[in-house]
Amino acid sequence: VGQEVDLIISTDRLNRIIDHAVGDLTVTAEAGVKFSDLQKLLSQTGQFLPLEPAYPEEATLGGIIATANSGSWRQRYGGVRDLLLGISFVRSDGEIAKAGGRVVKNVAGYDLMKLFTGSYGSLGILTEVTFRVYPLLEAGSTVVLTGEANAVASTSKTLLASALTPTAVDILSTGLVKTLDIGKGMGLMIRFQSVTEAVKEQSSRILAVGQQLGLTGTLYTDAEELNLWQSLPKHIWEPLSTTAITCKIGVLPTAAANTLVKLDQLTDSTGLGLIHAGSGLGHLRLDSAAVTPQTIVEMRNHCQSNQGFLTILEAPTAVKQKLDVWGYNGNALNLMHQIKQQFDPKNILSPHRFV
Repeated sequence: VGQEVDLIISTDRLNRIIDHAVGDLTVTAEAGVKFSDLQKLLSQTGQFLPLEPAYPEEATLGGIIATANSGSWRQRYGGVRDLLLGISFVRSDGEIAKAGGRVVKNVAGYDLMKLFTGSYGSLGILTEVTFRVYPLLEAGSTVVLTGEANAVASTSKTLLASALTPTAVDILSTGLVKTLDIGKGMGLMIRFQSVTEAVKEQSSRILAVGQQLGLTGTLYTDAEELNLWQSLPKHIWEPLSTTAITCKIGVLPTAAANTLVKLDQLTDSTGLGLIHAGSGLGHLRLDSAAVTPQTIVEMRNHCQSNQGFLTILEAPTAVKQKLDVWGYNGNALNLMHQIKQQFDPKNILSPHRFV
């Protein structure tokens, strides 16, 4: 924290959409294109990019890739790395390089797309990207189940092992459920998007499962459903807050509910947490005025004991200076150093960023 850099490069003017192959379900655009602008263009042909970045109005395509910011739709469509088909980037020596291509079935060259996803600009400067896109679906609804943590965990396990095909399955902490005013206790948000009859049938089935396990169920449709999903990330990401600590976490999917129970215990249910049930990835939001650095350490220890991690994404500078922001304790650090050395031997790009 606080280390200086020599130069900041902006990709704001790399804002052209190069090609939208409607029939092939792909789109190629420059890295500075705003996510919201791309979605507006895609919607004109009944398509969309199934990502939900933290700040959808400001986020750029390059930024989304650099931070691996996927969102709740990863349950059905996968994360950024699964949707990214090709990239062009400027190397640390100024040369332009490419990887992947503009078609879904592409096997040319190294699969650098996955390597660049989540690299925070440390390997190269993205200039052009190609994504796979999907058709907008006819209908949608969201089932919210709230109640005891064990019942939420059991319902989630049953759902993921069933033939149902939700597009999103998120487990919510009791604090987030209360903030959203959608019930009491821990929450499970399940989104279905398909043809109308399939949405109705699947929603009814999961409501019945939840109620059998003692959960309270509510069905959200139309504008009410849209408002719910739009408000959800706004409580995790608060850019104007001066005290918020936002963390990205990962645990075994089977430990998701217990992880949010741990959050409640450490923060007296004031912490807000969301975990994608299928992957075990999620985000936490805490108030630095209400917790101590030790709270973060204990939460990180819990995540690591469940084969996961906790990374601090946003926090007051004073908090960052007292903690290891990355908190990495795995065995891949040497390998990451080697990759960094190959791509950026002089440590020009995104210096002081982890490796």
